[in-house]
Amino acid sequence: MPAVTVRLGAATASLLISTPPLRPRERRAPPAAAAVGAGVLLRSVLATPGPRGPLPAMAQTHDAFSPPASEERVEIMNKHGERLVGLLHNTGSNKIVVLCHGFIATKSDSLILDLASALTKKGSSAFRFDFSGNGESEGQFEYGNYRKEADDLYSVVLYLYQKNYDVTAVVGHSKGGDVVALYASIYDNVRTIVNLSGRFDLNKGIEERIGEGSIDRINKEGYLDIKDKFENFNYRVTKESLMERLNTDMHAASVSIFKECRFLTVHGSADTTIPVDDAYEFAKLIPNHKLHVIEGANHNYTAHRKEVADAVVDFIMTNGGGDTASPRVEWPLHTV
Repeated sequence: MPAVTVRLGAATASLLISTPPLRPRERRAPPAAAAVGAGVLLRSVLATPGPRGPLPAMAQTHDAFSPPASEERVEIMNKHGERLVGLLHNTGSNKIVVLCHGFIATKSDSLILDLASALTKKGSSAFRFDFSGNGESEGQFEYGNYRKEADDLYSVVLYLYQKNYDVTAVVGHSKGGDVVALYASIYDNVRTIVNLSGRFDLNKGIEERIGEGSIDRINKEGYLDIKDKFENFNYRVTKESLMERLNTDMHAASVSIFKECRFLTVHGSADTTIPVDDAYEFAKLIPNHKLHVIEGANHNYTAHRKEVADAVVDFIMTNGGGDTASPRVEWPLHTV
């Protein structure tokens, strides 16, 4: 592999080699259901309480006319032969929303749990899962992995369509917000996309996350091991995974999203992890876009859970997510 040098300016890492950009309007046709490896159910068992204990209060409450959804553990094979582990919240409705976690998080992140609760209270089924290399799913954790995670999401969506669910929306938080935007630029098979606090410029925020001078060290040594405050190993950032992040072009992805896709970006005005300016960049480029800024909210909406849940659920329900809304979308949709 040729030597690669990355230099970071005041707030922006710039790549000093030329790599092929994401081509606008790139599409991948879905394989025939009989031949696909992705989306094959390995086994499905009733979920048991995990080690994290009881769900937060918001995730346990239900409307008087909406009984609690049943929960079912599901394992899906991705295109790399890795098991993706998810939890299906089944309300009895075939309309379902897929929830995607962020960086070094899992399907059991409290924000994901609260969104699943808010959706099921409105009668929609929900599916939350761990990307490969995260949580219970198989695979190697990678710092970048945006394209692979978009492919993981494709495996999940295909599986749900094969099980006769109508995937009315996909929702992603933080890195998951970038993944769902990238997904929408590649596959035209979900009509509603929700990006919560995603980063627009992936050249930014690197050294703030993994340490000052880390990019130079990765260029010199080929990798960097990230440790917690107790000096315990957390994860490894390789030069390859760093390059994958730097070469993921959200500008190209944004302009490639088909105009029929309804896209919502939600961001907190007090987000210090990813500035709200990134949300405005998405809003400038995505054709059919709505921006919702929550005043005072941080990156995880710690004190604004109801506001973010209401914004997400209202957008989905008014765009085909309710049981009495538009007819089911048949697979595939606008895929060429």
